[in-house]
Amino acid sequence: MTRVRIGVQLHPQHGSIAGLRRAAVRAEELGADVLYNWDHFYPLYGPSDGAHFECWTMLAAWAEATSRIELGPLVTCNSYRNPHLLADMARTVDHISGGRLVLGMGAGWFERDYDAYGYEFGTVASRIAALDRNLPTILDRFAGLNPAPVRRMPILIGGTGLRRTLRLVARYADVWHAMFPSRPEELAPAVAALRGWCDHEGRDPATIEWAVGIESDRIGADLALAEDYLEMGFTQITLGVNGPDYDVEPVRDWLTWRDVGNQERSGDSR
Repeated sequence: MTRVRIGVQLHPQHGSIAGLRRAAVRAEELGADVLYNWDHFYPLYGPSDGAHFECWTMLAAWAEATSRIELGPLVTCNSYRNPHLLADMARTVDHISGGRLVLGMGAGWFERDYDAYGYEFGTVASRIAALDRNLPTILDRFAGLNPAPVRRMPILIGGTGLRRTLRLVARYADVWHAMFPSRPEELAPAVAALRGWCDHEGRDPATIEWAVGIESDRIGADLALAEDYLEMGFTQITLGVNGPDYDVEPVRDWLTWRDVGNQERSGDSR
């Protein structure tokens, strides 16, 4: 059975910590499956110097404020932290949450973050090569930590790069996040490439959960595309929610679509 899941990404910009916390708790109350933020230091849209908060300290707070929903970064930037330290941070948040962390990883792209915080930006190729080097280091560090993570922590990799990123997805990921396209058909080349890399790596693509995002201003309209994404193989839908209001109530329609479809696929007509 294909089980659909709904994620909510609260954009940690243009709002308050109190508002983000309320929205995180509300997303869990509504029944969302996964709660994400992002790993940047400045807003990605809207006023460029608007309010913004850090990723991992926020995840620790959300882990205390919630009890059921999975949570993680969508995605954490490989360049911003030593891989050993990142593994230890992730393990700690996993324990705070009782084993609910999903470690979302990406190679990085937002040059302003790099320049302002003193990281070397490099090239797309060098950043993806660094991610390739660090993923095994993170996994090895998990194995050596005392205590170990609560569970075998799922690794999510975000991106649609045909030659490099999707090879890493096939090699390491439990979840592939195809980020936030405008239309399902945009992802056809990435889907084909991932299947090819899975064949190359000897991996069944069905062992990877495929996720895709819907931008905050498209939550209502793009419900009409939900079945198209599902037909392509995407079984996790991530809905973006921006500040300052962090209104998660529009997620309800997607949760209803999830529940009806999951019941139908399971043969439960209740």
